[in-house]
Amino acid sequence: MSEAGSQKPNAGNEERTDSLQLPAPGFELPPLAAYIHIPWCVRKCPYCDFNSHAAGPSLPEDAYVAALLADLDCDLDQAQGRALSSIFFGGGTPSLFSAQALGRILEGLERRIGFADDIEITLEANPGTFEQAKFRDYRSLGINRLSIGVQSFQADKLKALGRIHDGDEAVRAADMARAAGFDNFNLDLMHGLPQQSLDDALGDLRTAIAQQPTHLSWYQLTVEPNTEFWNRPPTLPEDETLWDIQEAGQALLAEHGYRQYETSAYAQPGRQARHNLNYWTFGDFLGLGAGAHGKASSPDGQIRRHWKTRLPKDYLDPAKRFRAGDKLLEPDELPFEFLMNVLRLTDGVPSALFTERTGLSTTQLAEGRHDAEARGLLEPDPQRLVATAKGQLFLNDLLQLFLP
Repeated sequence: MSEAGSQKPNAGNEERTDSLQLPAPGFELPPLAAYIHIPWCVRKCPYCDFNSHAAGPSLPEDAYVAALLADLDCDLDQAQGRALSSIFFGGGTPSLFSAQALGRILEGLERRIGFADDIEITLEANPGTFEQAKFRDYRSLGINRLSIGVQSFQADKLKALGRIHDGDEAVRAADMARAAGFDNFNLDLMHGLPQQSLDDALGDLRTAIAQQPTHLSWYQLTVEPNTEFWNRPPTLPEDETLWDIQEAGQALLAEHGYRQYETSAYAQPGRQARHNLNYWTFGDFLGLGAGAHGKASSPDGQIRRHWKTRLPKDYLDPAKRFRAGDKLLEPDELPFEFLMNVLRLTDGVPSALFTERTGLSTTQLAEGRHDAEARGLLEPDPQRLVATAKGQLFLNDLLQLFLP
């Protein structure tokens, strides 16, 4: 599962223009990021519902890089003069690509759009793909953050998840990341795994913490449609065990200085994932690559989501368009779209950010906010939008109050 996650649009691509309105005076173009999707893995994991495909004996690096840059050229109007604040190479397993291929992508992005001075550039990698020299080359390109897909350190759990590495390789991956010059890296770790006990889950967390990552993405395994696990469900822990794992794990992470700042994200001070914070604060992002999703705001206040051709063979076909769908977000959809992201943050956001990001007055939230506060799901603070502890637990119920 990707740390960056999957930014998916609402179903359908119909466009309505009857309710368009000018943005409120406080509207500002948000920061701009780029998500680059590399859709190949060594093999497909049975729990994964991302757009990933088993790699053959060779990867079409040159053709895919050329397609990515052509895709970028089609989306250049979305930049609106903004430099990129962050880039995330997700997948799939982007570390299957050579440093030369990733370098051509970064060069194309910088030449066409430009980078902020403090840009964060993250590369997803799996322990079974780590090579010291290769990762030193990645670092020399300007990639300054890794997200390592560990999922577990225990042999039986890794086997159940279909992972290609073992626990020792996962530990060595963290060591090699530091040796290659990465002082900022995330470990992806799952809990609620098949046959997992509380002790198993805490053992995984303790091993992860011992590697001294700056960031941990710690999330519960869910069985998704269109996966092998959906067709052949494994035996997962009972709800009571899942709750015990969640409580004890959060306490352990806090004890070691990892503060929870989002539903499944924990970081050392000042080490939050800036790319993901851009998602969660309703920023804009280019979505490049097979199946990638993007969000773009324009100076007139229009906000659109779009998504790209999903199958790699189609994405590589010059006769087919890169963009598979496009949707204008209507004003009555924006409260839900905005809150679906920002309420994942444990501290929420200033209320004024709603106007800055959507161009709408905060009065658009008044009715839903009143109901949410009355039910104890939203803090009664007019200056902030932040879910209560109960609201975090029942986030879907909270969001339903803001549907159009």
